[in-house]
Amino acid sequence: MKVKLFERHARGLTLTQNGEYVYKTAHEVISKIKEIETSLGDQKNKPTGKLTITTVRSFGTHWLTPRIQEFMNLNPEIEVELIFDDKELDLSTRQADIGIFMRRPKQLNYIQRKLVDINYHIYGSTKYLGKYGIPKTINDLTKHRFISFGKGAPSPVFNPDWALKLGNKDNNKIKPVMKVNSVMGLLLAVESGVGLAALPDYLVSQSNNVVKV
Repeated sequence: MKVKLFERHARGLTLTQNGEYVYKTAHEVISKIKEIETSLGDQKNKPTGKLTITTVRSFGTHWLTPRIQEFMNLNPEIEVELIFDDKELDLSTRQADIGIFMRRPKQLNYIQRKLVDINYHIYGSTKYLGKYGIPKTINDLTKHRFISFGKGAPSPVFNPDWALKLGNKDNNKIKPVMKVNSVMGLLLAVESGVGLAALPDYLVSQSNNVVKV
């Protein structure tokens, strides 16, 4: 640079005014480079891009949606898309990235993790129970009106009619008074007083006139 940067003294070298300027500038450049490296490293470690999650309508609407905000806060660079469909989407063809299934998926080569326990109980509306009474024993269930899961859509659990066998001998089923091929439809039918039905606890947590039998 043909600029004097140091002054030689008996005790050693000291920076000239130009030397001080070069030192300060070089220090700022090095600090900026380190800052850029740190920033790029953080971005590299942070997940980014689009994430598509699929699950059944009832679980997605009532359980997943109210809880997804926490995940989004932790991963602000991820664009989340939720697809609610009672039919099982094919993850291998990238119809979705993550599937939350209520039963074992058809594709057995998926990487699987347990997410949450889902408990089912028999529920009835206060209107229905006021008219037909509250069953005291399992055998009393055979005297009640039941709504069951109907045909035309995949059932939310492996055996959706388990409640129809309660209290019956020889594994016979209670004949349902109504069938609905939607978990949300089951809840609405129970709320209106049609009868009793087996429902997931997460679905009825905010229902005011439905109680566990």
